[in-house]
Amino acid sequence: MGDRSLAFEPTRRKLAINTNYKIALAVLAGAAIGAAATQGLHAQAKLKAYSVAEVETLDAAGQASYIPAVRKEIASSHGRSLLKIGGRVVPIEGPPSPQHLALVEWDSVDDAVAFYNSKAWTDFAPQRDKAQKTIRRYVVEVEN
Repeated sequence: MGDRSLAFEPTRRKLAINTNYKIALAVLAGAAIGAAATQGLHAQAKLKAYSVAEVETLDAAGQASYIPAVRKEIASSHGRSLLKIGGRVVPIEGPPSPQHLALVEWDSVDDAVAFYNSKAWTDFAPQRDKAQKTIRRYVVEVEN
């Protein structure tokens, strides 16, 4: 009988090692799936945002010269310019509407605020201030 138990000893050891590998692999796979699910839920929780700028044009040529660079920076900061400064604004109710609007869609309020607090946006201030008067600028978060 002693010979038989020795013959099965390597098989038991292999079985124990294989079981440990399977448990470790299952734990690793579970962690990866959990991380992916958490990331997916976090991404779903972010609400889109829109920044609205009400402006009066002071220098159309100056405005036209810096707007393409601003739009490029907006795009690199997770924003999409939806309405050009020269787009038509139609009043419906309330006081007179602004001369022009700039409307930008953002992936989140945080992206919009980060852009407007960025060095890139600050660096455009001299050109912007010569080309337009900003009446007001705000960011609106919307539900999906």
